[in-house]
Parts: sequence; C-alpha cells; structure tokens
Amino acid sequence: MSKLQSQVDVANNLTLREALRHKDVVRNELIAGVTGFFAISYIIIVNPLILKDAGIPTDLSVFATIFSSVIGCLIMGLWANAPVILTPGMGVNAFFTYTIVVNMGLSWQEALGIAAVASFIYMLIAFTKISTILSEAIPDSLKSGITAGIGLFLVEIGLEKAGLIVAGKSSLIVLGDLTKPTPLLALFGLVLSLILYIRKIKGNFFIAIIATSLLAFFCGVKDADTPTVDLARLGQYHKIVFQNDFSHWLSTPFILAAFSMTMILVFESMGLLQGLLPNHKKFKKTFEGSSVTTFLSSFLGTSPTVAAAESASGIESGGRTGIMALTAAVLFALSLIFVPLLAYVPSAAIAPVIIITGALMMAAIGGIKMADFSEWFPAFLIIVLIPFTNSISTGLAFGFVCYPVMKLALGKGKELSWPVYLLGVLFLLDLIFSAML
Repeated sequence: MSKLQSQVDVANNLTLREALRHKDVVRNELIAGVTGFFAISYIIIVNPLILKDAGIPTDLSVFATIFSSVIGCLIMGLWANAPVILTPGMGVNAFFTYTIVVNMGLSWQEALGIAAVASFIYMLIAFTKISTILSEAIPDSLKSGITAGIGLFLVEIGLEKAGLIVAGKSSLIVLGDLTKPTPLLALFGLVLSLILYIRKIKGNFFIAIIATSLLAFFCGVKDADTPTVDLARLGQYHKIVFQNDFSHWLSTPFILAAFSMTMILVFESMGLLQGLLPNHKKFKKTFEGSSVTTFLSSFLGTSPTVAAAESASGIESGGRTGIMALTAAVLFALSLIFVPLLAYVPSAAIAPVIIITGALMMAAIGGIKMADFSEWFPAFLIIVLIPFTNSISTGLAFGFVCYPVMKLALGKGKELSWPVYLLGVLFLLDLIFSAML
C-alpha cells in the first residue's frame, strides 16, 4: 500500500478536528479541494446563463450561484465532514428554467416558490428515518448502477468540454474536429493526467490542470463565454433575494411541478451521495446538509443546489474529509472577485480530469450481479439513460420502475421490501407528471 493511500484510508474515519491535526491529511485535502473546485467551477458561468432564460439577471445570478455554493460547502465541511461540493445542479436548473418557466409559463419568482416547497419536503425526509429507510432499501445492483451511471455521465460531460465529441447531423454524436486547438489541448491534458495518475504522483489532477492551463495561455486558447462581474452590482442583489412567490401554491401546475422537483432533489441527491461518498456512514448528515442548502438556495435567488458529481475529481485526488469542502468554499468566495481569471482555466484543462474520474466510477459495474438479468437490466437502464437523457433523475426513474416489475415477472415479488415498491410507484408517478408538465 502506498503512503498516499494509507493517508487516505486513515482520513476516511477521522473527525474534522482530528483531520486538522494531520499535516499530510490536510495537504491531501487542500489539493483535493482545489481539484474539485476547478472541476465544477464552470457552474459559476453556466448556471447564470441557463437561469437568464428564466428572466433572472445574469450578473445577479452569478452572486446567487457563488453564495449558495459557499454556504453549501461550509455545511458539508462543518456539519457533515464530507468531501462533497454543493452547487446549483445542472439538470435541475434546466427543469427550473425550461419546464417550469418557459414551458409552463410561470414566473421565475413562482419557480423559486416551487423550489422552496420541494426543498422543504426534502428536508422533512432528510431529517427523519425516511431517508435511512429509503437509502437502505436500494438494492446493491442499483447502487452500483447509480455510481457507474454518474461515471458515464461525467465521461460524456468531459468529452463534450474537450470538444472530442459534438452533436452530429446524421447521428447524435460524432467525433470533434481534432485540428482545432481545444481538442488537441484536451488530449495533451488527458495524456498528462493519465501518466501522473498511474504513477501515483501527489496532486496529479491539480498539476495536470495547471500545466494544461499554462499551455492554453501561451497558445492563446481561451473560453469565450466567461461573464464579467461588477462587484458594484452586489448592491442590486437584493432584487432576487426572498422573491419566492407562493400565491398559486394550491394550483395544479404548482403542485405537479413541486412533486417532480421533490423527486429530482431527493433521489438525485440520494443517488449522487450513494455514488460519491467514500464513507457511507456519513450519508445521513450529508443528506441532511444537502437538504438545508437546497432550501436556503431557493431564497438566495437561484435554482436548487445538489451534490456536484464533479466532487468525485477531488475524492479521487484523496479528499476524504470536510477540509476538501471547506477549501472549495474559500475558492468559491474568492471567485467573487476573480471570476474573470477562471477564463484562464479553460474547459480543455478541466475535461481530462472529469473523463478519468468518470472512468474510475464506472468500475462500480463490477458490483452488479451480471449473471442475473433481473438485477443487471434495471442497473443497465440507469447507466445508459443518465448520460443519454442528461438527467440523473430520469435514469433512476426507469431503473427503479423496471426493478420490481422484473422481480414480479420472475415470481420473486415477495423477496422485495415495501420501500422498493414505493420507490417504483413514486418514480412512475414522476415520469407521468413530468410528461404532463
């Protein structure tokens, strides 16, 4: 066992106070926090651009994104002592904008009201025994499928950011143009990251991000969509804070949207944490902390927060305690001032780390009972539909509906606990209501 692996194993069971007493652990956690932050830093740019279509001013949305991320990471670090980064979630922000506001015709203030109601229900579940019952009821094959599905999702995100795959005309996805600077830079970063990783170099991913960013700077490669943030506009931030509109909370559209968002928040968060956490004993507090942050984010003027799948990059770099999350919180706070500098860390520098992290998570396929098709096929649906639909909750829905159906078809229905059937029914309702919205 390597010295680094030994330190990581020790850190996995340390309290936050104990971890702070170990210099080697602190060093690993700081590197992990920086790596995880850079892997998810694009959310500072992308989330406001999506919420802009809902009518929320982009520059004010940048503040909301940063503040909710800082609070979320502080809660993860101080309350849960978990190596998890919380930010406004990709997928749920699209549901917020394009389903609730654009398709249903509700205002962004009503969407914030729906988010508050959904996250309040999420908190009720998180702080009661319901969360433990549901978590323990998830079959092992589906847990492995969730981890692998999130891994494949990360691989897809990384390949897109690298420009190695693009939307095709005759097919959904085709190979990107390898003569362009971004894919070539990403390939350089991928090779460097792989070499550093397999040679177990400390800070491997962080070193690769910095090296690739420096090469991008000297080659003039820069992302074009970095927003400008004027701190003077912070005085206008109050315009999107506590703007939640509950006036139509008894209307059918409000109730259906709140139900669907609750399903997304509860089970996407549960699935992400099941797939991410190195120490599953921390699940309960992490789930509770996530629910509180989600509730607060709705009043801060942004779409709900979830555990960032990109946290896996920091975890693979050795993150095991809340120090990683606290490091990310500090960096999110500093980004308030240095957002323009993020342009010097292009997508091509981040993509290789995301790709490798996703590949490592896909090793969870080995935990699926491949010889039993009734175990393998529901997990398979989760694995493929998460990336193909760009929705973790949709992948979970199909897998959890399919699982009890296949067991009943085999006459093994009595072997399943009632929460498994409940999850199947809830996810089926979610699919139906989502189609109606």
